[in-house]
Amino acid sequence: MKKLPEIAFVLLFSAALAFPGTAVSQTDPGVRPGAINGQPGATQGSPLPLASVGSNSPTGILEFFDNGLGRFQAQEVVSGGANNGLGPRFNLDSCSGCHAQPAVGGSSPSNNPEFQAISQDIASGSTNTLPAFIKPHGPVLEVRFPFFTNSNGSPNRNLPNGGVEDLFTVSGRSDAGNCNLQQPNFQQASQTNNIIFRIPTPTFGLGLIENIDDSTLMANQEAQTGNNFGIGGSFNRNGNDGTIARFGWKAQNKSLLVFAGEAYNVEMGITNELFSQERPLPQEEQGNGLPASCLNLSGRGYPEDATNFIVAANSDQAAQNAQVPSDVGQFAEFMRLLAPPVPSTSTPGGPQSISNGFALFKAIGCATCHTPSIRSTQPSNITASLGNATVKAFSDFEVHHMGSGLADNVSQGGAGGDQFRSAPLWGLGQRIFFLHDGRTTNLLTAIADHRSNGSEATQVEENFASLSSGQQQSILNFLRSL
Repeated sequence: MKKLPEIAFVLLFSAALAFPGTAVSQTDPGVRPGAINGQPGATQGSPLPLASVGSNSPTGILEFFDNGLGRFQAQEVVSGGANNGLGPRFNLDSCSGCHAQPAVGGSSPSNNPEFQAISQDIASGSTNTLPAFIKPHGPVLEVRFPFFTNSNGSPNRNLPNGGVEDLFTVSGRSDAGNCNLQQPNFQQASQTNNIIFRIPTPTFGLGLIENIDDSTLMANQEAQTGNNFGIGGSFNRNGNDGTIARFGWKAQNKSLLVFAGEAYNVEMGITNELFSQERPLPQEEQGNGLPASCLNLSGRGYPEDATNFIVAANSDQAAQNAQVPSDVGQFAEFMRLLAPPVPSTSTPGGPQSISNGFALFKAIGCATCHTPSIRSTQPSNITASLGNATVKAFSDFEVHHMGSGLADNVSQGGAGGDQFRSAPLWGLGQRIFFLHDGRTTNLLTAIADHRSNGSEATQVEENFASLSSGQQQSILNFLRSL
């Protein structure tokens, strides 16, 4: 094993002195209690906006945030309702159903709403069955098949796929007409090891991330060059203009607008001004696409989500203005204006343990990828809080090789089958599920899974494993303080 840098030995020794009675074991403290996102006043249904947005600066922006929050929670239907366009394939019928922990805009909740989709008549039980991997207590899952299949259903390892395979179809719903579609063969995909999962990423503080200039990210990358931990990393770049993409598990989405438009189309089947065609499954796209009986189910034409050129009159001009953008536009605005989580300085474990844990986090190499803070965002033309701000996201927004243990064999943009973006850690203290597929609720397991053949994080994980139990506990306490 490589030697730790000299400063790491100093920090490890200092931390050890702080634990005269070293613990005999270490435990993930679990979801941190207290204020949601560390923000007094936040509730599960009402996460807090950035400070300047809360002050309604510029005038009218708070109405846009509130309008976006409402749309983020709205339940979609196929036709005949207030929010039309669901399907013909979908994973759930609202954004907030998946992005719910610890508040609207967050990550997967403990009670999986996908498990209740049939029992609550979101999907018809006459034409849909619940996949075996969807469990009542989560995580919320998005499914992909890494490879296209042969005629007998076996995966063709020479034909990469990687597209989303939606869980449910609208077939059998009273508002879906004569659309008749079958679900993907999830059982066969599981049996042939041709299935991977993703869980929802939290959206708090994303406007700050969106407003970091590429040059700032590249300077941070340069500062990490030549580290002693075997860590490299690269940026996933947008294919249109070549700039750094930064959203999604593989940093595959360039902007919040693209992120919102893709999710509306892929997760709920709703066409919009960014993704204007109905989406067949990847294998269907290789053939004849969707049948005519499954097109224009809303009866309103395309795109199903569009700018509202006519809105109801309102004495509040800002409220009237906020009705004009499309759902996708307001989803992006809501996420852009969400405040980032606020870390705890005392819970769990007390201030000294958290402080020691942060020092160890940096000393053993975790901070090489999970950069504690990036200074600073560009001036903002949207609201003051987005400009000239330090982004304490604990990420370098690069994609890194994570080895065979975490590889999903799915490529997106410039990110290959074992590459993932350094997941931002702010807010981790109140998350339930970890890693891209939600495979664990235990931080110790998540850390251990960073080590595998080909992983850039193997040396760092070995450094963690070499710590005393008390030192490991301090790192766990620090992570749960975020």
